[in-house]
Amino acid sequence: MSNPSLLILPGDGIGQEVMAEVRRVIDWFGAKRDLAFDVSEDLVGGAAYDAHGTPLHDDTMAKAQEVDAVLLGAVGGPKYDDLDFSVKPERGLLRLRKEMDLFANLRPAQCFDALADFSSLKKDIVAGLDIMIVRELTSGVYFGEPRGIHTEDNMRVGVNTQRYTEAEIERGARAAFDLAMKRDKKLCSMEKANVMESGILWRDVVTEVSKDYPEVELSHMYADNGAMQLVRAPKQFDVIYTDNLFGDILSDCAAMLTGSLGMLPSASLGAPMANGRPKAMYEPVHGSAPDIAGQGKANPIACILSFAMALRYSFDEGADATRLETAIEKVLADGVRTGDLLGDADTTPVSTSGMTDAILAALDASL
Repeated sequence: MSNPSLLILPGDGIGQEVMAEVRRVIDWFGAKRDLAFDVSEDLVGGAAYDAHGTPLHDDTMAKAQEVDAVLLGAVGGPKYDDLDFSVKPERGLLRLRKEMDLFANLRPAQCFDALADFSSLKKDIVAGLDIMIVRELTSGVYFGEPRGIHTEDNMRVGVNTQRYTEAEIERGARAAFDLAMKRDKKLCSMEKANVMESGILWRDVVTEVSKDYPEVELSHMYADNGAMQLVRAPKQFDVIYTDNLFGDILSDCAAMLTGSLGMLPSASLGAPMANGRPKAMYEPVHGSAPDIAGQGKANPIACILSFAMALRYSFDEGADATRLETAIEKVLADGVRTGDLLGDADTTPVSTSGMTDAILAALDASL
């Protein structure tokens, strides 16, 4: 029986550094837990543009369609700001999401006890926070047609179209309800049904799907109120399901409740493949951080936690995913910090590789 396959796309900036640390963690599971993967590596984003003149080569896209899961680092940087929109690094990421049909983006916002003081909110509001935002990822205003910039009456006009089909809303809703069934059985659907027809359809479809999940408590909330509630009383939420645009905004808002973007992973899941595993791509929420790239300052935890999500959602290795997450929690509780997690602490930060050293030591201690 062959090993599960992973395609690693480090991308740009600190993506290359943090992904090198993930490779160390993958190697640990192969050596210490007899959990081996067939790992290949390729280019995406600016790195792919430099090599091929496109942010995602067709051969790389074909590889992504064939493997069991993709791990992506980060894309972009000021070097590419003046490129035509069609070849900007981010277009490679969007192509992966669209052509792999990764319609459900899972963005956990979890506040580790050791980092509760890092949030801009009061500790009692965020301590113990554990939210999962499910964002519909392949439709909505980011992909709707018509789109573009044209001239009307000698004035430029920018157009983007918010468009959803019933089927697109339904499949994401089922993914969100399935997650809620494994958590606290609460789901809040967020849209703007008060001013948008797509929001009315969204609410109707989610309500219909809820009939198949009678154990899940469903609520509805306008997305602007949802943003306010996330910073007022975030622990009222368990699973949030929302569209592409609102999900982009709300998940970044929720991310900062935890204190650092460098701590947050994500998963993008699609329909099951022939082997029963969902098409999947895992990536940290943070960007390429070109200002610290190559300096050994990047926090690798978000990327390592993205691999933990892969263990759980692509490979049914929930116990080992928990083992890795627990090791990270132990390291943080012991006061190990990269620069982004120092705050006012009078301590010397560890390097990117130093943080992984500590995590691997904690994993060794868990055996």
